[in-house]
Amino acid sequence: MTARQISPRIISVGEAMIELAPGDAPASFSMGFAGDTLNTAWYLRRALPAGWSVDYLSAVGTDAVSTRMLDFLTDAGIGTAHLARLPDRTVGLYMIELKDGERSFSYWRGQSAARRLAEDRARLDRAFAGAGVIYLSGITLAVLEGAGRATLHAALRTARAAGGIVVFDPNLRPRLWPDGAAMCDAVMEAAALADIVLPSHEDEATHFGDADPAATAARYAAAGAGLVVVKNGGGEILTLTEGKSAHHAPVVVERVVDSTAAGDSFNAGFLGAWLTGQDLSASVQAGAGLAAHVIGHRGALCP
Repeated sequence: MTARQISPRIISVGEAMIELAPGDAPASFSMGFAGDTLNTAWYLRRALPAGWSVDYLSAVGTDAVSTRMLDFLTDAGIGTAHLARLPDRTVGLYMIELKDGERSFSYWRGQSAARRLAEDRARLDRAFAGAGVIYLSGITLAVLEGAGRATLHAALRTARAAGGIVVFDPNLRPRLWPDGAAMCDAVMEAAALADIVLPSHEDEATHFGDADPAATAARYAAAGAGLVVVKNGGGEILTLTEGKSAHHAPVVVERVVDSTAAGDSFNAGFLGAWLTGQDLSASVQAGAGLAAHVIGHRGALCP
């Protein structure tokens, strides 16, 4: 089994935030750093061999907490050369609340520097040059200001033309969009630029009306994705590639402590296996196994 013939460099694009996660004592919270594409980058760094590099593209402030975030990324082995520093912005914050293992979030992100991560096309082109994989999500798209989304799309087209693989998790979050139609239109526009799409069926059924995971997979394949992997909570995972679908049994989870980053960690486990030459079935099992481990712990990032 050999690694796939692409450059061993991944760049993840999105918003890293301060995370306040429930602690063990009542009404206590612990502070960390997280965010959907950061979570995937963090787990990818642990899932991939040392010969691979994992970079993060975003924007942060110049204040102390932004510097602390950069130090956290560096200590985690994630490259920070493509994080812009904006003196008039800072990093966003979110707080997790839990009930029976399911999470809800409160956000403070109005002054998030990451909203301007895609305003400089030349910086995007430099970051994407030589990358084997570019990873982004629907949240990446949702937070961008001004013409950022169009600028990012143009840079992705250039990167794909140069041989880069674009991986997209739709990660549908309607609160970040003006309305559901705007969200769905933007997600499908981005999906048309992706080689691999990693949706979650529950979200897709809610917002696109998909009757089953097969409908979700077919819609993204029709948009142009060569590989679609449909996550399905505790149910079977569906893959669709080259017109061939397959069902994969989930990993049994005995106890859910915190479902934060379940999908993000699945994506990392799946990609870490798939990019290093494992077949679809083994890659899905790697993703499901990592997600099962993560939701047995509090917070987005766990050992």
